[in-house]
Amino acid sequence: MRKGRYKVNWGVFSGGKIFVVVVLLAIITPVVGRVVGAVLAQADGRLTLLSATTTEADTVNPSALNQSEIEVGHEPSGQWQTVRMRVTAYCACRRCCGKFADGITASGHKIRRGDTFAAADKRYSFGTEMIVAGYNKSKPIKVLDRGGAIRGNRLDVFFNSHRKARKWGVKYIDVKVRRSSETL
Repeated sequence: MRKGRYKVNWGVFSGGKIFVVVVLLAIITPVVGRVVGAVLAQADGRLTLLSATTTEADTVNPSALNQSEIEVGHEPSGQWQTVRMRVTAYCACRRCCGKFADGITASGHKIRRGDTFAAADKRYSFGTEMIVAGYNKSKPIKVLDRGGAIRGNRLDVFFNSHRKARKWGVKYIDVKVRRSSETL
């Protein structure tokens, strides 16, 4: 038997090509994982495509996502529907609301200290109740506002300060939605 090193024939991966392949895999793998893991969600028995964009504020609070049971009160469970949503936060400041930073929501509600409500797509009528895990102690809130970027399965929860809204970040959460009897 011959002593020494054996030369392995890597075929197309010879020379510097292996380095390029490894770098490309290192870049592509997290992107594919993010798209598959966070973009597709099961909602209402159908596959729903959520936003694939990410920002530095995109964070996921594991404690909010791992809650398996959410208290819904004494109402019949048939009225509540679970929808996977991209939940962001805002306040009434000019940075969050722009020219609409007047303290009045799209529904005409005058914002007061301690208010908890959400801005949702127009498919959710004003007054629709929702339970967002980790917000308002997981008690029901109402849809009282709209937003320019709030389309589809996106939700914007209200905070009284810009700091608290930024701290919330972006979360992908199963939101309980109570439809009125007119939409059931």
